[in-house]
Amino acid sequence: MAKPANVVVIGYGYAGRCFHSYLIKLVPGLKLYGVASRRAEVRQQIEREQGCRAYPDFESVLADREVDLVVLATPNSTHAQLAVQAMKAGKHVVTDKVMCLTLEECDWMIETSRQTGRLLSVFQNRRWDGDFLTLKKLVAEGRLGRLRWLEMAWQGFGPMRGWRASAKQGGGRYYDLGAHLVDQTLLFFSSPVETVYGRLQFDFETADTESSALLVITFAEGSTAVCDLSSLNAITKPRFYACGTAGTFIKYGLDPQEKAMVAGDIDAAEEDPAFYGKLKRATGEEELVPTLPGRWRNYYENIARVLAGQEELLVKPEEVRRAIEVLVAGRISAQTGQTVSIERGKK
Repeated sequence: MAKPANVVVIGYGYAGRCFHSYLIKLVPGLKLYGVASRRAEVRQQIEREQGCRAYPDFESVLADREVDLVVLATPNSTHAQLAVQAMKAGKHVVTDKVMCLTLEECDWMIETSRQTGRLLSVFQNRRWDGDFLTLKKLVAEGRLGRLRWLEMAWQGFGPMRGWRASAKQGGGRYYDLGAHLVDQTLLFFSSPVETVYGRLQFDFETADTESSALLVITFAEGSTAVCDLSSLNAITKPRFYACGTAGTFIKYGLDPQEKAMVAGDIDAAEEDPAFYGKLKRATGEEELVPTLPGRWRNYYENIARVLAGQEELLVKPEEVRRAIEVLVAGRISAQTGQTVSIERGKK
């Protein structure tokens, strides 16, 4: 059996602690070799909770020849610089979403990966949400006919906290959750993006990040997608509302994996049947659609197999670039009040 790849997580906030460290330890082909934090008290916490090495800084991680893979669970504004630095030091890299904040940063990261031959991927774990997989299956089976209109919402109530409340650090609903919704949207439509319209609202005195964000994406073949992100919704909209030429699918609620994972057992995640989606066909027939089980660990299992030369990378940086292009266009649109056109067929 091949030796597991040694992985170090950079940062021990919520994402580093509850997502990355936890999921990495579930994968036989990976070993949580260490976690980095500049704070001495946090390093003590890391050693106590994870039973692995606690590095004092990023530089000491890069200097350790035993480290194979670096996972960036750091503020979004740092991803590009740290990823490039790590790849040039010979490390493979996984960044948390959002991959980066500009197309220039994105291209810099991708080109560095090509030049160094190091793996670069983005933690788009919600490609393995049960609700997303369910809708994806319905579309693939043709049960909605041709998908023409897709609305996705992710909403809550109250401002974001910590660095996620800081625009300078790339915080806010737009990047935090928009990275997921745009990624999911683009997996439903292979046609080139034609236009992007974005609108941001700022309602919280405690944060300089947006309280609400709206993206409207049109595709060259005529379909439309709407991504609605808000911190002003005490009553939420459907998570998915998908309209096709043969039927409509609607579903409320969020994937239960995060709640189960934070409680210590992601495998205990089970959706309440009250949140199952409903499919109504053009014939008028209605059907309750049980949600497929999600499986976030698939992401890191794929990373382990790629490093072992056994599989192709599932979340490629080149395809994530398409989402970054949409997010950048949405911010330009919000700033100018104008719809932004994207060149058809542009990669």
